This record gives sequence, structure tokens and C-alpha cells, in this order.
Amino acid sequence: MNLADINNLDLKDITSAPAPVRAIVLAFLFLAIVAGGWYLVWSDAKIALNAARQEEQTLRASYTVKKGEVYHYEAYQRRLVEVEQSLAAMLRQLPDRSQMDALLTDINQVGVGRGLEFNLFRPGGESLADFYATLPVSIKVSGSYHDIGGFVSDLARMPRIVTLHDVILSPDKESLLNMEARVQTYRYLDENELATVRRQKTAGGAKK
Repeated sequence: MNLADINNLDLKDITSAPAPVRAIVLAFLFLAIVAGGWYLVWSDAKIALNAARQEEQTLRASYTVKKGEVYHYEAYQRRLVEVEQSLAAMLRQLPDRSQMDALLTDINQVGVGRGLEFNLFRPGGESLADFYATLPVSIKVSGSYHDIGGFVSDLARMPRIVTLHDVILSPDKESLLNMEARVQTYRYLDENELATVRRQKTAGGAKK
């Protein structure tokens, strides 16, 4: 075989070429087919390998999270019990609807007991939350600095939850102080009110 045989090779009539030339051509074809097949197989295998690695990382991360949850499960349980107990204690401080008038009377009496003069005691409109209602009460009282301070402390120590907001102090005649504030009271929602809140939430979620 010489270079002339290869140069004069007619690929359309490869069967008539000399045996050595046919062997070389077949070898090249074989190598090309093997290389192409190897590349295709290797490419798919590489994609599958990358996917497997990503899945492994995801599973490892999930395992780490779950392992931590199991490890801290008892602590979570204790914390949950503490939260439930705290919530129950707070709920016991909320009156129901029938007890609200008595609570408002108690607030008034706390101020009177401190020698304060009420110039305004006006309950506002209720606002419903998840499981409770808030009732604001606008007040204006006058008295000494000491008596007003004692009134605020007494409100904080009441068995029911009562909070004080938007406090404005101004001097009055005869060395007295005027205090304007909003007293916030809270109560339980009854079953009908709870159902109303749930319907409102459902309707609000549906609109979104």
C-alpha cells in the first residue's frame, strides 16, 4: 500500500480498494463510531451523575434538619407546654362579654380610690381579633402627680389585662396634673364571634 492508493481512493466504491486501504478506512470508521457512542454515553452519564450529586446534597440537608428536629424534640415539647401554659394564664385574665361592665366599673373605681377626678370616661367601639376583642376607653383625669402614678400602677396590677396608651400629661391649676389617655381592655370572643372572624378570614383569603 502506498500514498497513491489512498489519494486515489473512491469512497463510493470502497469495496474495490486494496485490502489494506479498506482496513484503514474501516478502522477509522470503527474508531469514529466508538468515540461518538462513548461521548453520548458519557454525556448522559455525566448529567445523571450531576443530578445524583444534587439529590445527595438535598437529602443530606434534609437529613441534617430532621436530625436536629429529633435531637431537639424534647426541648420543643417542653417549650410548647410552657407556651400553652402561658397562653392559658393570659386567657384567664380575659373577661367574657358579661364581665365587661364590671371591668369598666373596676377601672373607674381604681381612679376614684386614688382620689382622681374623672372629666371623661368614654368607651369606644370594639375591634375583633383572632380570639379576643379590644375595647378602648378614652379617659381624662386630674389629680396629683403621686395619685396619677398610683392609678397607672394599679391598672397594671389588675387581675384583668388592661393597658394604657397615648398618654398626655399637662399641668392644671393648684399644682395638679391632667392626664388624657386611652385605656385598652380585652375580652373573650364567644362562639358566634369566633365564627364571624373565621368567615371574614376565609372571605379575605378567597379575595386574594
